[in-house]
Amino acid sequence: MTRLRLPGLVDVHTHMRDPGQTHKEDWSTGTAAALAGGFTTVLAMPNTNPPVVDRRTLDGALAAAAAGARCDYGQYVGATETNAGEAAALAPEAAGLKMYLDSTFGELRLPEPAAWSRHLEAWPEDRPVAVHAEGSTLEAVLLMATRLERPIHVCHLSTEQEVLLVIEARERGLAVTCEVTPHHLFLDASDATRMGGPAAVRPPLATAADREALWRHLADIDCFATDHAPHTWAEKTSDTPPPGFPGLETVVALLLGAVDEGRLAIDDLVLRLHDNPMRIFGLPDQADTVVEVDTAETWTVHGPDLHTRAAWSPFEGRRLLGRVIGVTLRGVEVYREGEVLAAPGFGRKARAKEPE
Repeated sequence: MTRLRLPGLVDVHTHMRDPGQTHKEDWSTGTAAALAGGFTTVLAMPNTNPPVVDRRTLDGALAAAAAGARCDYGQYVGATETNAGEAAALAPEAAGLKMYLDSTFGELRLPEPAAWSRHLEAWPEDRPVAVHAEGSTLEAVLLMATRLERPIHVCHLSTEQEVLLVIEARERGLAVTCEVTPHHLFLDASDATRMGGPAAVRPPLATAADREALWRHLADIDCFATDHAPHTWAEKTSDTPPPGFPGLETVVALLLGAVDEGRLAIDDLVLRLHDNPMRIFGLPDQADTVVEVDTAETWTVHGPDLHTRAAWSPFEGRRLLGRVIGVTLRGVEVYREGEVLAAPGFGRKARAKEPE
């Protein structure tokens, strides 16, 4: 057995579906999946039901997390047409502000650039703004952020054009960071054709050429983020499948397979799943925290064996190399050999560090 010790991993882009859609996932099941995947901190998106957009809904989401989370957590606040000032007042308690500029799951799309500007100007500059923006929308928000000198974080890049837009913005002096998902690194449009309706995801799976471009431009990508977006299999195979994939429990093994193929180094994995997420989102260190991985273990993805309530995976049937076998969080063993040992409520809110 080949053992590898990693720091506690951070997923800056998860969906816990709590409140409002806990038949898909809740804080207990979602963070159980996180620990099984090696994540000791998850940052949850605000497109719940109701969405997290004000004091009442943020307090409700944080209360649900405090009661249910098995690992550490943060909660984003969502941007709307009218809440720029109220959202900004919540910044000290939020993981960041999320702006949905393109179609996604839920009702938080923000189509008007005037609202983007209000939020970018109101939100504290030392707290992150994460944007869901694709293609021309990404180009527009990067230009706006450059004009306002406002750092932003771009979610789930999926095409070569989008990576090049980020590179160009950096060359203009914008402090922009970005992430890529495992499904955009390891799946493409040919897989979407094979999968049919369950392949619905935003952004969509792109071409094989785009997928390869993400690998070529890996040096320009700051974070790996799962965009863990669980829905039930019945929903995904319906006539109107909602967009999103579960992803917390497979990403480390997928990336270790890339390490085995020489496409990635272990240091690259740590940089994009720990170091950069901690830095970009201003997260505190977790003392006495370690993730143990058996890099030689092979296993086949089987949805019902996963801890996520969704109980399926876009990588169903794929043979993977490497597996998380143990997690210690703050000196306490919370996961071992397929068993989640942390009780609901063990997780703590990941409070942002004070600016230096």
